[in-house]
Amino acid sequence: MSKLRVNAFTLSLDGYGAGPGQTLETPLGVGGENLHKWFVGTRTFRKMVLGQDGGTTDTDDAFAARGFENVGAWILGRNMFGPVRGVWPDENWKGWWGDNPPYHVPTFILTHHKRAPVEMEGGTTFYFVTEGIHAALEQAKAAAGGKDVRVGGGVSTIRQYLQEKLIDEMHLAVSPVLLGSGEHLFEGLDLPKLGYRCTEQVATANATHVMIGRG
Repeated sequence: MSKLRVNAFTLSLDGYGAGPGQTLETPLGVGGENLHKWFVGTRTFRKMVLGQDGGTTDTDDAFAARGFENVGAWILGRNMFGPVRGVWPDENWKGWWGDNPPYHVPTFILTHHKRAPVEMEGGTTFYFVTEGIHAALEQAKAAAGGKDVRVGGGVSTIRQYLQEKLIDEMHLAVSPVLLGSGEHLFEGLDLPKLGYRCTEQVATANATHVMIGRG
């Protein structure tokens, strides 16, 4: 059965999934890049994001690799797609990742402003959904063809799906970094009341990997 998943989503020790002040120069917010040291050195990151060989093959890489298995579609919030706000000024912005994004499957962007689909290299097509999270999930599941749908973020998007009890499985990588401010993932959410519990935890030098599921 198809699942809605979150994978390799990194949090600071104080619960922030991104730093404050996202701009073109600081796509993860101020200090946000420090969260991802566990990921950027892995073989999975080098292969899937950079298109390069090499990288570590340790526990961090195993969790990163799991995140790409059996994924037939992605859902992203607009902030994950780029720093452009409001009505799209033109068709020039096509994401942070260049001509060949790391998704390689249909990818649905939550937005309030319509835009035509953008077909990229490597099998990624960005579709822009203005009807909300349920419509995005319905379209993503249809496009996934029985495979899982992965919610890539950001914080606001994951919170909305958690609040509706729609996420089946979530992998969080808790980084030993304090941000102090930014976008807090769990503020105002009662995960046990929503039916979530911790199912697995593994610590490495750069992160504590936590699996959360329903039931």
